[in-house]
Amino acid sequence: MSIASTHTAAPSSPSAITRIETFLVSPRWLFVRIETADGHVGWGEPIVEGRAEAVASVVATLAERLLGADAGRIEDHWQVMTKGGFYRGGPVLSSAVAGIDQALWDLKGKALGVPVYELLGGPVRDRARVYTWVGGDTVEELAEHALRAKELGFTAVKCNGATQLEHIESPAATHRIVDQFAELREAVGEDMDFAIDFHGRFSTAMSRRVLPLLEPLLPLFVEEPVVPEFSRDLARITAATSIPIATGERLYSRWDFRDVLAAGIAVAQPDLSHAGGISEVRRIAAMAEAHDVVMAPHCPLGPIALAASLQVDFATPNFLIQEQSLGIHYNVGNDLLDYLVDPTVFTFTDGYVQRPTAPGLGVEVDEAAVRKAAADPHRWRNDVWRRRDGAFAEW
Repeated sequence: MSIASTHTAAPSSPSAITRIETFLVSPRWLFVRIETADGHVGWGEPIVEGRAEAVASVVATLAERLLGADAGRIEDHWQVMTKGGFYRGGPVLSSAVAGIDQALWDLKGKALGVPVYELLGGPVRDRARVYTWVGGDTVEELAEHALRAKELGFTAVKCNGATQLEHIESPAATHRIVDQFAELREAVGEDMDFAIDFHGRFSTAMSRRVLPLLEPLLPLFVEEPVVPEFSRDLARITAATSIPIATGERLYSRWDFRDVLAAGIAVAQPDLSHAGGISEVRRIAAMAEAHDVVMAPHCPLGPIALAASLQVDFATPNFLIQEQSLGIHYNVGNDLLDYLVDPTVFTFTDGYVQRPTAPGLGVEVDEAAVRKAAADPHRWRNDVWRRRDGAFAEW
């Protein structure tokens, strides 16, 4: 597989797919470019962070069936890509499908001259609320960064809840977790929301111990208290606390969400680059609405993933808030706006982003910048953490 993996076919119709390319670009992203015989180009972001090369290989496999096919048959392609190989699911396949699906929707919107949300029934809002990430090595730094975000106009932030954790932590460690957020609430006041991401680092027992202690601080939500393997235990967690529970970044289909939505979660967080793209997340949103669950799509990724998320957000009645990665700690070397011709499409004002009006996904990718970056591909990998006794700990 080359850095910019290219697959081509002779055209059979104006909308036939003639070329599919993938690009590994810093800081940790993978882009896909799909071109049709009539000269339209669509972009998507198929990525599993830390497994980008594997996803690119699956895109190449899926390209064998897509080349020469009508780009406009998005749903048929989705069905074949997800089910036509006999074996189902998994993050690598689902993410490859997601990026291709984004690119096909981008193509269709551009061909028809309308934003994708118009093809999903039209907009239901004029602007979408967004939040930004904050961090810090100390409580004081965390509060300082949150206040800086508040000064920039953000009305909500999200931060990590803890580092390595034991299955059942000591009283001192438990109180440290709670105390840092008590200080954060005191610093930002009650007119600013904060969400807490535990990244699956809690056990079910720790979730039931800690979350009730956080209730007086009224976090917007607590994200992924346990890993998805314990999704069946979410009902016990949601019953133990009044804090809205959010999850979904590691759930890849409506079938993965089926039992989780019934478990009493408040916020669904499918990722447009993991959970089958626009086509599948649109369906997950409809399922969530039937359970009185709101949507906050996961997106600590690049500009194409964010653009795809926003297209769904603007057409989704039960949307809550959108994650975005500008300035996030992962973005070393390149940031959210670096691969866009016009970065003003992601201007955040008073904690909101305005509805985009350009056709397709609403962004114009700087192809020259992408090709240049792909000449020096990243090899991003997440850390591996250990507990005090040397055993593996969730990162």
